[in-house]
This record gives sequence, C-alpha cells and structure tokens, in this order.
Amino acid sequence: MALTRGSELSHPSFFNLVWDYEIDDLQRILNTILSHREEVLEHWHSLYVLHFGDGRALSKSEFFRVYGSDLDATVGHLAKKDITGFTADVRRVGEALAERQVPFAEVIVSMHLFEESATRVFPPGSMPRSYLVFDKLSHCRMIVLADAYFRSRTAVTAARIQSLEQEAAQLPREKRSRFHGLVGGSAAMRRLYDRIEATAATRGTVFIVGESGSGKELVARAIHECGPAASMPFVALNCAAIPKELVESELFGYKRGAFSGATTEYLGLFRAAEGGTLFLDEITEMGPDTQTKLLRALQERTVRPVGATREVPVNVRLIASTNREPETAMRLGQLREDLYYRLEVNSIRVPPLRERLEDIPLLVEHFTALFNEKLGRAQPIAGIEPEALVALQRHQWPGNVRELANAIESAFTFGRSPTIKLEDLPVATARSEASGDAKGPGGPVPSFAEVERDLIRRALDSTLGNKVQAARLLRISRKKLYAKIEKYRLA
Repeated sequence: MALTRGSELSHPSFFNLVWDYEIDDLQRILNTILSHREEVLEHWHSLYVLHFGDGRALSKSEFFRVYGSDLDATVGHLAKKDITGFTADVRRVGEALAERQVPFAEVIVSMHLFEESATRVFPPGSMPRSYLVFDKLSHCRMIVLADAYFRSRTAVTAARIQSLEQEAAQLPREKRSRFHGLVGGSAAMRRLYDRIEATAATRGTVFIVGESGSGKELVARAIHECGPAASMPFVALNCAAIPKELVESELFGYKRGAFSGATTEYLGLFRAAEGGTLFLDEITEMGPDTQTKLLRALQERTVRPVGATREVPVNVRLIASTNREPETAMRLGQLREDLYYRLEVNSIRVPPLRERLEDIPLLVEHFTALFNEKLGRAQPIAGIEPEALVALQRHQWPGNVRELANAIESAFTFGRSPTIKLEDLPVATARSEASGDAKGPGGPVPSFAEVERDLIRRALDSTLGNKVQAARLLRISRKKLYAKIEKYRLA
C-alpha cells in the first residue's frame, strides 16, 4: 500500500510515489545516514560553499542549524516510519528558509547537494533500487518544502507590503526617501520610484539595467510588490550562478528520463512562479540557445520541459536584468537582439551610487540599523563621525550600494567605539578623505597608473579580497586582474 497520508494532513504526503515495502528496504540506508550525520552535514556544507561562494545566504552556523534540522526530518522520522513528524519538520524548515529570505533557487540546489552528500555514505552493496527510492523520497521532501516555503513567503510578503504601503501613504511623493526596501531621497531615486509604480501597474515584461551592486533585485521586488500579484510567488535566479548548460532545465523543468540523472519530473522555475514574478538576474550570462527558448516562452506564454513533447501554459511576469550596456552586449553576441527588443518595452535604469552621493547619509543610517540587528554587537553602533561620513561621500563607489554595505559591515567588525570612525573604514574608502584636498580644484592630477592602482585596490577592499568578485566589479578577466595585482604589488 502507498504511504499517502499523515494523520494531520489534507493532501498526500508522498503523492502516491512511495510504497511501504520501499520504506522497509531503505531502513538500513536511513540508519547509516543518521549515524554519519555530522559527516554528511560537513560535506553538504562544503559543496554549498563551493557552489554559491560569497553570494550564499546562510552562514555556517545558520546552515548547520537549518539544514541539520532538515536532515533529521528527512532521515530520523523516516527511519521510525513517522510520516506525520517527517512532514511537519520539513514544513518547519521551508518556513524558516522563507523567513530568512534564502532565494528559492538556492534552496532547490541545496536539496540536490544534500542527495549528493547523503549517497556518499550508503552502505557497500546497496542496490540500484535503493538509490531510486531515496531519490523519490528526496523529491517528495522538496515538494513539501516548496509548498511551505511559498505559503510562508506569501504571508511574510503580505505583512511587509502592508507595512510599506502604510509608510508610503504618510509621505508626499516628492519627499519619499524609502520605497519597498530601496533607500534614497535624491531626485534620481524619486524618479526611479515613480517609474517602478508605473511599470508595476501593468503585467508586461521589464528590463532593469544597472551596474553591479546598484540594487537591481530590490527594484524587481519593488515592481512585484507594487503590482496586483504581490501575494503570489517571487522567484529569482542569478543566471551567472548556474552553468549555462543547466539554465534551460532550471527554467523550464524536465521530464523523467530526459537525461542521465533525471529520475523524476522537475517543474522548473517558470511553473514555480505561476501567477507571480520570475526575476532573471544577469540575463546576458544565459546562452543564446536558451535566450531563444526564453523569447518563445514570453511570446507564447508556454514552456516546454526538457524531454517533453508538449508545451505547458504559464502565467508569469518576467523581469530581467543586466549589468552590461545592452547595445554593447548585443554587439558582442551576449544578448540576442530579438529578445532585447521584447524586453526593452518597459526598461528601467538604476542610478549608480556615484550619481546620488547625497543619499549616503540615509544609506549609512539604514545599514547601521540593519547590522546592529543582524550582527548583535555587545555595544551597538550609534552613528558615524563627520570625517568618516565625508570620506564616504567623496568615494566614487565602483561597487555601488553593495560596496557601501560591505564598508559599513567592515566597520562593525573591526571598530571598537560606539560610532564609526574614519580608521574603521576600508583603506580605499578612508583614503578618499585623506586625499580629498590634493585632488580638488587646482590640485595635481593623478597619473593613469595611480588611478588604475587605486581602482583595483578599491575593488579588492570592497569584496574583502575576493578576486573573482573584484574582477567582475572591474569588468575584466581574472587573468588580467592577477597581472594588475602583480604589477602594482597589491597582493
């Protein structure tokens, strides 16, 4: 008989995929995984760090707390055949990930990484059928987790939107300094807020253009939250974070048997975002063949899963973004012209931070409050000293708001006083104050080499020495960055 219901559930727990005798066959494997719990978690975390790098949402302690609970729910309850407990704990994990705002794509990839880690400790001589049953159980777990994730995310989003709407209603449009997570009261930002509201009133595709770190995903979320489908899912995918050959199956899903390892059907992110918004960050990192299929999906409002013979209708609003100039990307073959002309109907440009330096005091206040809450210092930071604020306002911010956030977090980490001092800031940022007079009107003009060296140092400081991210900020190859670091002796 199929294990179809937990005593407290209103839908099949295992979706008629798993049978009693299959659970019995897995008992030895489940007990083995449970006895190797720490080993599985350590390997799972190492794969997670390798896959997501510095862009990952969870710290090591958070990962072990949240996914350790997930492992216990997956294995511990199943070993006891406690289906109700299994489902309840998996739901709790889904809700925790949603409240922590871990991107859904990261959640799904992490679940696959768990399978890879767990199968490493399978007992010698395990039958192929055991792997198949374990894979089916993993997919059942993903279904329950995804359902809980989006139900919780919807509730959290609804409460957040209500709070943001109440806040916005109290201010006249010309005085808005905060808008759906975006911070800034400059004329450039207020124009951006107006454009977001106008775009949100329709269900058309949107193309967001802006430099790395300028807040493109925040703009996409604001468009979603201002629109009529705000309570529906918002699903984000960074196209640069996934190998190009896997983006198609991640977007459109796949049928069982479509390729090696496709042992069950996967819905894909288009169908996961049904009724809501799908945000594709850095779309120019997507291969041209996938761009062609994406264009067809937009035109026909259907998707064809990998290995399927029929198309499936979808109701999804697409928002795409790029940190490149679209015309340059088209000339270099990174963006198909026909896709660009489809996207550019509703185009939004996000201003870089250097064009709205008057917003820095507000942003500093915002990040100070954020890190006081997030980092839990014994002595909270009360503010910033004038010399430090002047340095921040003189800096040109090649990494934009993300670089500013990193600078404030660095000051929280290394500073010891109740206020942020000039010496607490990253070296390149603090130098903006020290060199302000020398580079002012009438002062000597720095050489090209000096400017280039300073720019590279800033990029390295803003990414805490991560050369991959620094090269991306500077828009040069890693090989070229390494040559410049050696040339200027910045290592």
